[in-house]
Amino acid sequence: MSDKQQSTDFRNALGSFATGITVITALGKDGQKVGMTANSFNSVSLDPMLVLWSVARDANCFDDFIDAESFAIHVLANDQEAMSNRFATSGADKFAELECTEGLSGVPILPHYSACFECKIENQYEGGDHIILVGRVIEYRDNGLEPLIFNRGKYAALK
Repeated sequence: MSDKQQSTDFRNALGSFATGITVITALGKDGQKVGMTANSFNSVSLDPMLVLWSVARDANCFDDFIDAESFAIHVLANDQEAMSNRFATSGADKFAELECTEGLSGVPILPHYSACFECKIENQYEGGDHIILVGRVIEYRDNGLEPLIFNRGKYAALK
């Protein structure tokens, strides 16, 4: 089996694990708003409150997230497939026409989500072609909405 085929097969096998979808936001090195879709979010600890996510080394905003002191993780609601797609693309201003508020350290907070976790960077770890970011949760809000789910390469709904 070629390396490329093994990589594709491995990714497909990982896709059998259903995940929620998040949008991570921060302020970039030049104070600009940055954001990306990620499904690598996970809880780490209840005391202290710690969460993690990982950013690919080849992501356009990699340096901005690595240098950020704070970030926000928005767990998307099941009606936010368009928001997930918006932040999964590169290029255009992802924040255009969004009425964000300012959170911890000025980090943009999206106007709609199921839950939001505002974090300070606690640690960063090597993770192959990703860096794992651990954040200490400073503020959180839970709107109690059903989450957007991703499974086997497509969006799904809870039944």
